Amino acid sequence: MIVKTHCARMDHGGCGLLVHVENGRITKVEPDPHSFLNRGTICAKGIAQIERMNHPDRLTVPLRRVGERGSGTWEPISWDKSLDLITHNIEEVKSRDGAEAICFAQGTPKGLELFLMIRLANLLRAPNLSTPGSVCHMPRETASILTCGFFPIPDYDHPSSCVMVWGSNLFQTNEEGVMGSQLRRALDRGARLVVIDPRKTAIAKMADLWLQPRPGTDLALALGMVSVIVDDGLYDGDFVEKWTVGFGPLVEHLRRYPLEKISEITWVPEEKIREAARLYAQTKPACIQWGNALEHNANSIQCARALLILKAITGNLDEPGGNVRREGPPIMKTGALVLSNRFPDKKEKILSAQFPLAAMMGFVPSQKVTKAILTGKPYPIRMMFIQGGNPLLSYANSRETHEALRKLDFLAVSEIFLTPTAQLADLVLPAATNFEFDDIGHLGLPHGFILARPKIVDPPEACWSDSKIINELSKRLGFSEFFWPDMGQCLDEILRPAGLTFGDFKEMGILRGSWEYRSYEKNGFKTPSGKVEIYSQRLKDWGFDPLPSYRDVQDPLESKTDSSEKYPFILTSAKDAFSFHSAYRNIASLRRLSQDPIVLLHPDAASQRGIREGDWVAIHTKQGSIQQKAALSPDLDPRVLIGSIGWWFPERGDLELSGWKEANFNVLTSSDPPFDPTIGTPNLRAIPCQISKSSGF
Repeated sequence: MIVKTHCARMDHGGCGLLVHVENGRITKVEPDPHSFLNRGTICAKGIAQIERMNHPDRLTVPLRRVGERGSGTWEPISWDKSLDLITHNIEEVKSRDGAEAICFAQGTPKGLELFLMIRLANLLRAPNLSTPGSVCHMPRETASILTCGFFPIPDYDHPSSCVMVWGSNLFQTNEEGVMGSQLRRALDRGARLVVIDPRKTAIAKMADLWLQPRPGTDLALALGMVSVIVDDGLYDGDFVEKWTVGFGPLVEHLRRYPLEKISEITWVPEEKIREAARLYAQTKPACIQWGNALEHNANSIQCARALLILKAITGNLDEPGGNVRREGPPIMKTGALVLSNRFPDKKEKILSAQFPLAAMMGFVPSQKVTKAILTGKPYPIRMMFIQGGNPLLSYANSRETHEALRKLDFLAVSEIFLTPTAQLADLVLPAATNFEFDDIGHLGLPHGFILARPKIVDPPEACWSDSKIINELSKRLGFSEFFWPDMGQCLDEILRPAGLTFGDFKEMGILRGSWEYRSYEKNGFKTPSGKVEIYSQRLKDWGFDPLPSYRDVQDPLESKTDSSEKYPFILTSAKDAFSFHSAYRNIASLRRLSQDPIVLLHPDAASQRGIREGDWVAIHTKQGSIQQKAALSPDLDPRVLIGSIGWWFPERGDLELSGWKEANFNVLTSSDPPFDPTIGTPNLRAIPCQISKSSGF
């Protein structure tokens, strides 16, 4: 039997798959040649899903800690006792300290479970949900909502004549609802390619023009390109006049950013900035493929806004082949699903109240959670329930996170494997994998479609989907009227506005919204002015810059001279093609393809320190030190290092919590300001550092 489905939880998901099943077991996973997104391509992570399901280290029963926290001493318990234990701790903390002391958390959002977690939190009136929102997708989405009222998707289905890839590497990891195979099809049709990335990626090697900016200066580079387009008169005057507000103030504002200054800030030669701007503005239609890398410093919102302005003034916004609006299908609205009306004063109580865009989207940047645990200010966090996340590897300042997790009164984690974070828990719940339950893919994403992910095989008897865990816990907490007898009824209710059951939906495979170009001509843009708001009055009213303004992302209190002497290099990071952030380091086929944490450096920087290819090296920042293996790259700027993220060592039982601190990039990052003032993004890139040869660990 062959079942059609879509990939999930090995990356952001979306690739169409053909899953072969024999005698109730999956025997093969291959790409669906007729799928909407990938059309016959698949990555190593997609193939490895069978290994993940059948891994000998997979959690298959709930575990309760019986020794010291982190000691690795557990006893198996039943689901009834597990739910009772969580319920008892929630009720005790709520009674003693208030619902604000309960924190729910998730890693990279993967499906329906995030929305059910928010639903439960809203019913409990627990305001704090920690997600990667401030460093993953939400800066781009909220900036888009402010500026043009929708999230602009690259229109690879219509022939683009020019694609500008900015801080994105689709050939290694997808961007939510966009795949590398879509970009490749656009290039195969002859699109010109501009790539902006400090690293010469496989995409950059294909580029007509590659710009190599200093890490952390993308906003300055974007302003430089906007300035060239304005000065050269390359903007779409008709669109600007009819459909934007604030172009005049923008022109005045750009005088602060002469190209000579931009070149000095970014390290990109003036002629390359001009060439890139002119190529994008004059090659119609053109789209920008922007990536998560733009969201890792304190300029995240304004950087996204600058790129939105670039799209708008060139007339590439909601144009065929440009960046377009994709209306979602007619299913249950997100607000109704999470019962947002049950907690109307959440924005006033949430830890992220100082960051209006984070509060608006209902999440808390991670550093606010860890500091509340450690300091009790503005109020204490006593317990956390984490699903599908590994904060010890993913939160800024891992040593502070480690201290905070150890201080909690109670920590429950739902996981597939005993990650370093799960090893610190009081209770670990065994999660089902994506082929083992019915699910709706891309729910809540602004890409205009949802995907069917039907159950294909049964999970191990005691493994539950994260959605089922939340559903059953919520009923145990007294909220039966707001949840469902089983998850099938939940899925049917979500799809009911479209006139579908989940059974109907899985036969269809995909459900799109009503897609059209230039919808603004009929209804305007979904902003207060009905136009693209180059000048944002809402940001001004909140006390923030109404036009994108570049600020150095380094600590303003730190002496630049002292810093450059102690830490002469600039450190940034790159995602691994064979993991999902910190996940799946224990899957053999993937680990063979990525055996060790790698730091890229220029041969000149290496030779000056006696470092050769493959040597273990120590990377030092003001926050701490880690060790990774050196790989030499002559294409890299000699002043830049690129480290690996998400590394731990499941095979190393001799190391504390499977080696959570030895090579963990976030040991080097800070949870202190500067933050993006509107959404709370900490600085995870462009970090001053030093490097030296080491002996490994």
